[in-house]
Amino acid sequence: MTVANQETFILAGDIGGTKTNLGLFIRGKRRPILKVAATYSSLEAPSLSHIIHRFLEKHDVSISSACFGIAGPVMNGRCKTTNLPWDVSERSLKRRFGWDQVMLVNDLAATACAVPLLTKRELFSLNQVRAAKGAAKGIIAPGTGLGMALLIWRDGQYVPVASEGSHADFAPKNKMEIQLWQYLHQRVGHVSVERVLSGPGLFIIYCWLKYTGQETEPTWLAEKMDEGDPSEIISEAALVEKQPLCVKALDMFVSIFGAAAGNLALTGLTRGGIYLGGGIAPKILPKLREGLFMKAFVNKGRFSGVLSQIPVQVILNERAALLGAAVYALRQAKRG
Repeated sequence: MTVANQETFILAGDIGGTKTNLGLFIRGKRRPILKVAATYSSLEAPSLSHIIHRFLEKHDVSISSACFGIAGPVMNGRCKTTNLPWDVSERSLKRRFGWDQVMLVNDLAATACAVPLLTKRELFSLNQVRAAKGAAKGIIAPGTGLGMALLIWRDGQYVPVASEGSHADFAPKNKMEIQLWQYLHQRVGHVSVERVLSGPGLFIIYCWLKYTGQETEPTWLAEKMDEGDPSEIISEAALVEKQPLCVKALDMFVSIFGAAAGNLALTGLTRGGIYLGGGIAPKILPKLREGLFMKAFVNKGRFSGVLSQIPVQVILNERAALLGAAVYALRQAKRG
């Protein structure tokens, strides 16, 4: 898709540990309108600047502002990415591309900006509960890593609050999870929730189940693991082939997911809802609908009743973080 050179655009980015999405937006009545987008491998690029340069070689347009949601903590306009060897700063991007306005935000803070603008078709409800008006919302998104953020109502709009809650302690809640925690603790020391609630985390759970002899791995599955992304293969084998080892791994993953989402809901008292983002949640939607997720979500002792009144929705729009970055850029432009 081509764009007209005379238009002025917002450049938005969603920078993850595996892939980077870039998009050009224009203002819309309700929300920014995406005109063109492209996806690049983060792992194969030496820097974010390199990817931006490749994108702009194909789309030579006038850019009014740029905002990039990036997987990692953003402090003083700079981010050393958690799952990439990149050091990105607003200052270096301004200098490299000559833009007046460049913003780096945490990728989940960017996703959070999009949440209030998502339509019913872009969300799937796991429970039928009405959100409390003006109450806090929470976003939790497993992918290459794990991201969390909150949305707080202030001055007539929702404001994102970034978080690194994914690096808080993994809290096992049953005998199997305790054994998994012990196994990982012996090998890595601190066991964060991201360690088990992410794409690599699903593979870790799978390997632990296999090596401890709780289920066997068939030859066809072992061969398939060498062909692509292990977490996607495990999910597909669980959902389609109903392979016992993969089903057990995915069930354990979903239970951990539900418990972590419930912890976030308690932390922010998110009566406005919990939103499940990232690349994994939509792909395992059939498993999320089975009830195991919601059982773990509400299993909070004396506060189970509170959790049962919090709506939980899966974000189906795979470009929500990109949209949110554009929303953030427009907000900052208004303030400027």
